[in-house]
Amino acid sequence: MPDAPFAVQMENIVIRFPGVLANDRVNFTLKQGEIHALLGENGAGKSTLMSALSGLYKPTSGVIRVNGKPVSFNSPKDAIAAGIGMVHQHFMLVPTQTVTENILLGLDTPRFWMNLPEYDRQVLALQDQFGLRVDPTAKIWQLAVGEQQRVEILKTLYRGANVLIFDEPTAVLAPAEIAEFIQTMRSLVAQGKSIIFISHKLHEVEAVADRITVLRKGKVTAEGFLMAGLNKEKLAQLMVGRDVVFAVKKDAQQPGDIILEVKNLQASNNKGTPALRGVNLNIRAGEILGIAGVAGNGQSELAECITGLRLCAKGSVQVDGRELANQPPITAIHAGVSHIPEDRTRVGSAPNLTITDNVIMKHYRSAPIGNGRTIDAAQATSYAQNLKKTYDILAPSVRTQARKLSGGNLQKVILSREITANPRLIVAVQPTRGLDVGAVEAIQEHLLDQRRHGAAILLISEELEELLTLSDRIAVLYDGRVMGVVDGATARVEEIGLMMMGTKREEA
Repeated sequence: MPDAPFAVQMENIVIRFPGVLANDRVNFTLKQGEIHALLGENGAGKSTLMSALSGLYKPTSGVIRVNGKPVSFNSPKDAIAAGIGMVHQHFMLVPTQTVTENILLGLDTPRFWMNLPEYDRQVLALQDQFGLRVDPTAKIWQLAVGEQQRVEILKTLYRGANVLIFDEPTAVLAPAEIAEFIQTMRSLVAQGKSIIFISHKLHEVEAVADRITVLRKGKVTAEGFLMAGLNKEKLAQLMVGRDVVFAVKKDAQQPGDIILEVKNLQASNNKGTPALRGVNLNIRAGEILGIAGVAGNGQSELAECITGLRLCAKGSVQVDGRELANQPPITAIHAGVSHIPEDRTRVGSAPNLTITDNVIMKHYRSAPIGNGRTIDAAQATSYAQNLKKTYDILAPSVRTQARKLSGGNLQKVILSREITANPRLIVAVQPTRGLDVGAVEAIQEHLLDQRRHGAAILLISEELEELLTLSDRIAVLYDGRVMGVVDGATARVEEIGLMMMGTKREEA
């Protein structure tokens, strides 16, 4: 591999957007048969650089070579033809079509008659090969976020690309699935494939990367460094320009009264099949209850039932004794429930509205911002500017549209809106998914600060390390049932892993 020829060379790449220099004379190389990790904070320019390589953007200047030959891509189809495929962090899927139909989009398939069952079988065979499970006949809108990510990965593998760009591919996978995916990457490079691996999980980078390149604010701070001799502390320092705390400090405290009580909660998923099968749990003031589980075992439905986004078939959801089951979301808001949803783009924000519009969504009916009929623009702007500064939201101004923000900064917008509502209960679903180490540290500190101030927090995460760091107690969901609840301070990964696979905990 050290003497292997280059599969990709990107030289002096400049990419500009109105008011933003996303990539500033960036150099990047990928050798045949290697895994090259591309690191950097949210908004550092990683996805932009890879979007140029995959045909989505045209560089303002610079040269791209594939197998030594200069190329100029006008579309992702051109990149695929050159053997380059990208799995995007934000999904490029058609919600109303099936998994198989999405995988086939853009390929030369029969126009008037397609034998879809045969293609479904091909997709299942691909799943067997790579261990990425999802129903080929399901519509995309029916799938959980984790399942949609698997479709994106399958879509790229189906096209047989020689250069695979993975943009946060493990962000939605369970620990066992991550181990399998790492093995998949190793087997791909063993077969001569070359992989560009964008990840914020530095332990994964340590485990699989041959070389790394680090971007900070659009510029390269480390180009093609060998992984030998680098640890995650050094990688984090290269990414954010300062030392990073990997384990935030959680002080011991006595929880207060019960804030959230869920009794015998039953609900269906988007396919109409049971998702919650009699869930019972409670959370006290000043307590974080973590929910562990593989994606698709009822976590999303639980959050939606509590926040009024999904109807319950049976059961009770009470906050401070107030019944919220089958009530509209405004009832939950008035009861002091704040919601950080897993889909920050489509559910957590209005992408085409400004930062100001997004942060005042819970406050525009009341003084000083509004009166229910009109909004005081000056007060709204001042309020947004204060939150932008307090939560370190990196954007040109509060007039910037939410869709133009990086994932980490968009999450800070959502968090600032929800926390300033002085919540009694925070329902946080995958709050740090896809975020860099600096942003993860900030989000976790904000959640712990709310715990210190007496908020009850339901933390749904597929990151076991995060759950063990933040949670006072951890409940494990499997097939819509609670397999057990363990103390966060004494929980063992092995025990949680068994419950995630369906082994019920024996109560003492």
